[in-house]
Amino acid sequence: MNQNLIDILLFFVAVVIVQAAYTFWIDPNAAALTFNEGQSLDGRNFFIVVKDTEQKICFMLLLWAIALIAKEVITLESHTYMFQIDLFQDEDVSHQTSSSLLSSIDRLPADIRSTPLVSVISAALRRFALTGDVHSSAGAIEPALDSLAVQNDGRLTVLRYITWAIPSIGFIGTVRGIGQAMSQAELAVDGNIGPMTSSLGVAFNSTFVALLISVVIMFAVSILHRRQDEQLVSIQQYVEEYIIKRVVLA
Repeated sequence: MNQNLIDILLFFVAVVIVQAAYTFWIDPNAAALTFNEGQSLDGRNFFIVVKDTEQKICFMLLLWAIALIAKEVITLESHTYMFQIDLFQDEDVSHQTSSSLLSSIDRLPADIRSTPLVSVISAALRRFALTGDVHSSAGAIEPALDSLAVQNDGRLTVLRYITWAIPSIGFIGTVRGIGQAMSQAELAVDGNIGPMTSSLGVAFNSTFVALLISVVIMFAVSILHRRQDEQLVSIQQYVEEYIIKRVVLA
């Protein structure tokens, strides 16, 4: 399935789950904790803090980000077993055999051929088959790894957008809450500060929730990025151990 379509489906799943949680859990509890005048019994209560629209959107984006990160981690971990396998066991890697080794790679299942490790091996062998030069073959590894790094960076584009969007949504809630509070200043002057304090609660709570969620997502994204870098290092070590050194000894 197309990866963009999967990402969109994950977004809709996140929206449905969060909307259901608000409809059947958060909104009823928040309503029960609020006076008719708009004053909350406890402004620090979880349901009061997260009850507004901006917080709901932030939780939707949080759940979507977690799903995207989990998808990438599962993809990375599904390829780790290949680093324990010698794809060319008991076969010499030489200029004469490089073409047959490339043919054997082409006969591998499509899901294995598309893995980052096999794509780098193919690039090294293809360069060696064309030039017959070990140094030229080794030189093909770095561009292939750079290409994989660019691909990994591209897969983080949506996550980077989410980490930017969540604080922005929180600030929108802050502006909305302060604007509502200012429009209710006359009521506060007359002694009814309930609506104004409720609006200020919207302003501060939306920023608080958004920043807290951003910290969580940034931590998860940094771990994912480190795992991607570790995969590139493992690929380089594998190719040097099982391909380049074998070519030198062949």
